[in-house]
Amino acid sequence: MDNIIKYIVKKGQEEVKLKEYLKFTLQLSSRFIRNSINDRRIKVNGKNARLNNKVAVGDVIEIKINKEEEQNIPPEKMDLHIVYEDEDVIVLNKAPGMVVHPTRSYPTGTLSNGLLYYFKEKGENCIVRLVSRLDMDTSGLILIAKNQFAHMALARDMKEETFQKEYLAIVHGNLKQKSGTIDKPIYRTDDDSIQRVIDVRGQESITHYTVLESYAGGDLVKLKLETGRTHQIRVHLSSLGHPLYGDILYGKEEKDYIVRQALHAFKLSFPHPRDGHIVQLECGMPEDMKELISKIENFNTEEVISEK
Repeated sequence: MDNIIKYIVKKGQEEVKLKEYLKFTLQLSSRFIRNSINDRRIKVNGKNARLNNKVAVGDVIEIKINKEEEQNIPPEKMDLHIVYEDEDVIVLNKAPGMVVHPTRSYPTGTLSNGLLYYFKEKGENCIVRLVSRLDMDTSGLILIAKNQFAHMALARDMKEETFQKEYLAIVHGNLKQKSGTIDKPIYRTDDDSIQRVIDVRGQESITHYTVLESYAGGDLVKLKLETGRTHQIRVHLSSLGHPLYGDILYGKEEKDYIVRQALHAFKLSFPHPRDGHIVQLECGMPEDMKELISKIENFNTEEVISEK
């Protein structure tokens, strides 16, 4: 069955070329418009559209969303924790230790491999279009578009206030200020380096934080990203002298407490690509972070000092 979005030209929107109506009134990207026209997936009043024709009040514009697509990723059966799904988007609760997309080091076993298998089993002709990403050892909510239209709309709306990502982190030590904003530029010093640093040459990076609970051995912190730089939360908290537990890149390895960085994407809200209504989703804290809290609640601070 065809997946079609329909628009009706309203008074005050007429007497412009279809191309302008699609780009400026509907805010569709030039790339999406071009691809859809070339594939004859846009019709006006039931006829194949021409971009230079002017639209009139009452014109019915239909855009066929689904198309035949392929992706060079082998499908693999795996357990996926689906939090939300409809015809345009799917949101998963990613487990820690799972890579999101195949790389040379991880050609299989990734979230994308599992998603492609899931789509094929459902008979859906979808490829994996990542809207958000998470590091391998970060758990939590991740958003994927199921078609080109949804990906375009979500990428466009990522800077809107209604598009929000919130995280839970467990850090070493107790922050002096229980809430605040970290506004420090993040820079990649070398193309071959994974690590990022705070540097004036870097991109603007803004993180808002609130301490939810304080324990003898650290804090549980809620974080909201205003920008989305690679490793942003990890770099920012480390720069304050409060690295995440288990963060081997910006802190230290500590397998007695947790085997990965204690970071979880627990909340996500976004305007739906089809009609703009706000989708709000949450997922609970994973067990390994709960266990970490139980270990640091009554921390022996003398032992920590001796370890250092």
